Amino acid sequence: MTDSAEAIDGSGIRTGGSAVAARQGRVYKGPALIGIVLPAIILTLWQTASARGWIDPVFLPEPITVVTAFWKMLTKQNLALDFLASVKIVGQAFIYGSLVGVALGIAAGLSRKVEQFFGPTFDTIRHIPGIAWLPLIVLWLGIGAPAKVLVIAKSVFFPVFLNTLQGIRNVDKSYVELAEVLTLTRRQFVRKVILPAATPSIMVALRYSAGLAWALVVVAEGLSGLEGLGFLIFRAQGLLLTDQLVVCMVIIGLVGFAIDRGMYLLQRRVLRWKQGYEG
Repeated sequence: MTDSAEAIDGSGIRTGGSAVAARQGRVYKGPALIGIVLPAIILTLWQTASARGWIDPVFLPEPITVVTAFWKMLTKQNLALDFLASVKIVGQAFIYGSLVGVALGIAAGLSRKVEQFFGPTFDTIRHIPGIAWLPLIVLWLGIGAPAKVLVIAKSVFFPVFLNTLQGIRNVDKSYVELAEVLTLTRRQFVRKVILPAATPSIMVALRYSAGLAWALVVVAEGLSGLEGLGFLIFRAQGLLLTDQLVVCMVIIGLVGFAIDRGMYLLQRRVLRWKQGYEG
């Protein structure tokens, strides 16, 4: 089948591949428009409830008040510096946790002995929440960035490790048998069979862990620290600065969405060879 392959439309008339692609292009423009409907509804309800006094401004200020608070925090306070501090912590924690998770996941997936060596210890530590470690780590490292990086990296590590391990163990047995028939070396077997087959699981874990790291930085900074978006949220809560609280929440949500979309695009690019059902 070539790129100019024909398709049959609903009327039974054969159409060229380019026509099919054009129809698909029109179909896929829909979700971009559909995705803004619910945010628009929420914003409208928010404005209506605030303007008509259905909700006390202390609990939920008007959207324009939130925008004004954002501009004030950006120009007269240190919002940009706090944002960069949070991004720096998340970036470091995600890199450290994911690299170690992938490396040990591959090692455990390729060797039962490695899995048995790390398994009992990792399974025990995994069930202790990262926030439960924070007080002890603060005693060791203080309230600076290293403590928060370590706590978040721990939470990133386990999803990546487990999905990498499971991805390797779920490699189709027929691939393994084919590699044996082709007499591939151990290195060739890992590079050409194991890693490509496990990559989808690894990419899903990285996407999930990136969002998890961004969410956890709020709690880590709120409980330990004097800067960052998490610190601003807990400070706004204590001072009843609801407008600033909502500003931080919106920033966290938008950045989290951007991180997830970025990881999704990276996942599609890395796995462009793997086609699946798209709904």
